[in-house]
Amino acid sequence: MPVDNQDIAQVAQELGAKFEEFKQKNDQRLDGIAQEKSKLAESVDKINGTLSELDGLKGQLEAILAKQNRPGGGGGDSKDVAEHKSAFGAFIRKGREDDLRELERKALNTATDEDGGYAVPEDLDRQLAELAHDAVVMRQECNVISQGGTGYRKLVDLGGTTSGWVGETDARPATGTPKLQPIAPTWGELYANPQATQGMLDDAFFNPETWLASGVNVSFSEQEEAGFSYGDGVKKPKGLFAHGTEAKSDAERTFGKLQHLLAGGTGLSADDLIKLIYTLRKPYRSGAKWMMNGLSVMACRLLKDAEGNYLWRPGLEEGAPSILLGYGIAENEEMPDIAAAAQALAFGNFKRAYTIIDRIGTRVLRDPYTNKPYVGFYTTKRVGSLLENHEAVKMLQQAAA
Repeated sequence: MPVDNQDIAQVAQELGAKFEEFKQKNDQRLDGIAQEKSKLAESVDKINGTLSELDGLKGQLEAILAKQNRPGGGGGDSKDVAEHKSAFGAFIRKGREDDLRELERKALNTATDEDGGYAVPEDLDRQLAELAHDAVVMRQECNVISQGGTGYRKLVDLGGTTSGWVGETDARPATGTPKLQPIAPTWGELYANPQATQGMLDDAFFNPETWLASGVNVSFSEQEEAGFSYGDGVKKPKGLFAHGTEAKSDAERTFGKLQHLLAGGTGLSADDLIKLIYTLRKPYRSGAKWMMNGLSVMACRLLKDAEGNYLWRPGLEEGAPSILLGYGIAENEEMPDIAAAAQALAFGNFKRAYTIIDRIGTRVLRDPYTNKPYVGFYTTKRVGSLLENHEAVKMLQQAAA
């Protein structure tokens, strides 16, 4: 269904009205007598949940509108691309491999064995990448690059380079030697195996590429969100929050460990959130965001500053996100709930901290034998990740019970 600016404005108006009702009810809850508090708390929780739904709906409508307004590619497919699409379509529907095999031989594609499946067409690979971006919060917030192989490396400076001020004719003493360390991604292979009947594939109105993309996306996105958040690095990428944390400052901390700030209690407080913001160095605060799960967002909506102002503010203008203490919020349901000793909130510049690497070339192996009468499409993709800057993200760790 098409979306226009009026739809977004209507949701934003409802979001603003609901936030005013939320503030009124919550203030009554805080000031109410004991017998009224339980009833008011239930009302506040219900409105808080509605705020989450409206906030999410506004973001979804804005994303749909942005896609509608995105200019088309134009110019049509090149001859090679058209040939690949046609050959891949025949492979999906009928299992005809000869044309695909010949095209990959012409392209000198020797990265996989003859029985390792075939590369999906470029436009389908792009569609899969767009679906993954829309479904995986870590892809939206972190740096994402594509590589033709798995040889990506990066040098990081562990400190040691010195500098100073000199006059025009002063001697320039030698500076310290920088301590450079190469870092490499951890890689893993994602797989999905959506199933279709031959009758579905023979149907002229059935779009096998769209079906394949949607089926693969559901499987891949769930695995990627978990992997990029807390993956252990064994046959999968190492997640950003799996690198561990220390309470030491940036200058004292072991490279590869994030810094955590110890909260004053097992629950949230405005002072802890404000301190967490300013624990992050100023260069990283530009472009910084919060990251937490939905229940933590609801808990943050209840917080006030010393003057009684709510720390959370709804984004009522088109394109304006809801903010917490002036910074946007990324909801990641892989993050833990707020509890004793939990690290439920992160704050930082995720694009500077963590890089996700896609190896170009999703491959599909057609299998009409294993699960008759269904035809399986065993789809694989290589992905990797690495922590590039351990200073750019901070964690809030709640006090132990």
